[in-house]
Amino acid sequence: MSAYVIVGGVAGGATAAARLRRLDERAQIIVLERGQYVSFANCGLPYHIGEVIPNRESLLVSTPEKLKGEFNLDVRTEHEVVAIDRAAKEVIVRDLKEGRCYRLAYDKLILSPGAKPIRPKLPGADLPGVYTLRDIPDTEAIKAVVDELVKHNGSRGRPPLALVVGGGFIGLEMAENLATRGLKVALVEMMEQVLLPLDFEMAAILHHHLRAKGVRLSLGDGLKAIEPGAGGGLRAILSSGKSVEADLILLAIGVRPESELARAAGLELGPQGHVIVNEFMQTSDPDIYAVGDVIQVVHPVTGAPVAIPLAGPANRQARIAADHIAGRKTPYRGTLGTSIVKVFELTAACAGANSRTLKQLGIPFLSSITHSPDHAGYYPGATTQTVKLLYAPGDGRLLGAQVVGQKAVDRTIDVLAVAIQTRLSVYDLEHLELAYAPQYGSAKDAVNVAGYVAANRLRGDSVLVEWSDIAHLDPQRYGILDVRTQAEWEAGHIPGAVHIPNTELRRRLSELSKDKEWVVYCAVGRRAYVMERMLRQHGYRVANLTGGWTTYKLATEPQSNLMDVERCKTEVSMGPHALVSLTAGDSQDKMDLKD
Repeated sequence: MSAYVIVGGVAGGATAAARLRRLDERAQIIVLERGQYVSFANCGLPYHIGEVIPNRESLLVSTPEKLKGEFNLDVRTEHEVVAIDRAAKEVIVRDLKEGRCYRLAYDKLILSPGAKPIRPKLPGADLPGVYTLRDIPDTEAIKAVVDELVKHNGSRGRPPLALVVGGGFIGLEMAENLATRGLKVALVEMMEQVLLPLDFEMAAILHHHLRAKGVRLSLGDGLKAIEPGAGGGLRAILSSGKSVEADLILLAIGVRPESELARAAGLELGPQGHVIVNEFMQTSDPDIYAVGDVIQVVHPVTGAPVAIPLAGPANRQARIAADHIAGRKTPYRGTLGTSIVKVFELTAACAGANSRTLKQLGIPFLSSITHSPDHAGYYPGATTQTVKLLYAPGDGRLLGAQVVGQKAVDRTIDVLAVAIQTRLSVYDLEHLELAYAPQYGSAKDAVNVAGYVAANRLRGDSVLVEWSDIAHLDPQRYGILDVRTQAEWEAGHIPGAVHIPNTELRRRLSELSKDKEWVVYCAVGRRAYVMERMLRQHGYRVANLTGGWTTYKLATEPQSNLMDVERCKTEVSMGPHALVSLTAGDSQDKMDLKD
């Protein structure tokens, strides 16, 4: 009888154990979990704090008793593996409840210890009131404090304020849920944007929305120290010299792999401390496997090693490790990084590589941005999806995709993720036949439209420039042409632009010099494309501003508002649904998106 020992539960360990049992009824399968809970929905933790998920028991996916009854698994919670004896093929286990240590033999060992939140070594990081979020005990501790702050709201002469340090997935989810509970929220991020898997101009949509929801942002700023504040609270000192008085501080600045056990056992690690595995999840010791947040894998687009801590890949890796142990050779195809997050009324999602990664690796790429309705514009309730594609300049192979919008973002990113994984090109996106009814989509789906724009660029029908190029244009050589309506122009425009509405441009061509190269723009790009095609056939050198004024405005406006309290109040007065949307003039840009 084979003995399989699994270190750690949750997504990786529990999945591997269940899969092993389905493949091997006779094996002895032991799961050792250091914590109290072997299988819980860690992605749901912020939403329990926000009381979106009111019942804590809803987070418990399974229990030792259930796993024993259904799968005949020996699950031991509060048992910590403190060492691996590879020569003897044994693990040394500490029973945390009884305080004793014992040895446990294995034929195959699976490591699924996960990753732990980073708590930086800076003054005050261990003060009471400073938290990280990883498991149910963390959740209970934070929720208890939030409950108390909400109960005594205003007793200190001001609304309670929570400071979230870090603008990644956990930071954004916690910012929303803390605000939902009635706390004022400030968010500090060391980089110039939140959600680093997105490109800056896509993250700028989230910045705008966060400010509109009352979140005070400080981007490009770091946490320097924490000290006791007034009235029993805390004071965060930032790298910029700003200070924030807070009642609660959440550190959400990233995670570090729990690879100390693997390191001590002499297993091969990557540069950031992640365990190196092969396509079957085997470590440098073929009898030891590793899955989940502790490992590094290969990115299928770039071919580079990556560490992407997501639940979906962890589940697939666990299944592949179990298969290989049972004699089935199913290789892992890499982690694409397909992810999605809710930020108040917006949703942001991405798959594949972003611009930053492609530039760092020296991989050539082009990009384009489109703004499309999530369903037919004439059917009530249509909202805007912003889609950014990154693709190879030669064959148009899709390298990455990002989507931000209010509705149906999950549908769009899932289609694009499949396209990336199956190595489709932007030309293929033009031909995808996707479900359409006016309530659910458009005859020209947002995916199709994104494909059309990218393919037009590759075919030479259109030349695209990005918002960041505008500031670097030589005015002696380039001109900027705004073809929107008079009302749109008066509401805001690119400095130095010439304004000729698209409906007047054909009869006013003499006003444009052919000695210059013209960058034409409208709200989102459709009217500008039509004018670009017309101007090109009249002998002008012309390009289209991808994403139009909508993208340019969001990317170039001030992104932070931490100390600008009056502006924050003004933006909040826009109401709970103050979202980025198409303006009235943009109806012209949507004409050919209808059926």
